[in-house]
Amino acid sequence: MTLVELAPPGAEAITLAETKAHLRLDGTAEDELLAALIRAAREHLERETGLALIARSFRLYLDAWPESRVIRIVKGPVQTIEAVTVYDDAGVPVELDVTGAVLDGTARPARLLLPAQPAALPGPGRALNGIEIDFIAGFGEAGTDVPDTLKRAMLVHVAAMYELRGVLSPAEQPGAVPAGYDRLVAPFRMRRL
Repeated sequence: MTLVELAPPGAEAITLAETKAHLRLDGTAEDELLAALIRAAREHLERETGLALIARSFRLYLDAWPESRVIRIVKGPVQTIEAVTVYDDAGVPVELDVTGAVLDGTARPARLLLPAQPAALPGPGRALNGIEIDFIAGFGEAGTDVPDTLKRAMLVHVAAMYELRGVLSPAEQPGAVPAGYDRLVAPFRMRRL
């Protein structure tokens, strides 16, 4: 199973203005640095939780259909399934009709219940990545759709990284995770057994 982000988010979960207010900064001299730190904080939070904060397109690659009818999608919350494509023996993509499929996009991980048993679906002709599932995941199009607790976690994380701005470049961030960050993020982490 491979997951690829097809498009970057159209916005960030927290704005530059929110960040500057949190840091009590005026002026525009460090706007570029702050934008890079906001992006680093979002990417770190998304890796830690398996969430997509802002809605955007992803592609899940599978080598074969699961034995059950349920496909688990680790990036969430899943808003919609855009397409399910299988590559035949000649390498030609065939888009499947998934009418009747049921999506539980808010589950962790999200689940897609296929409309037919895997044996009834065309098998992939490619040994690797023969099945593609395109989907949209995220809380919404804007930062206002993101839970406030996650936004607060990002703000305290950006503040900690801002304090290290002379020690680490934006490319080397996150250099620190502040105290309290884990408590804010804990309810959103996926628990694994």
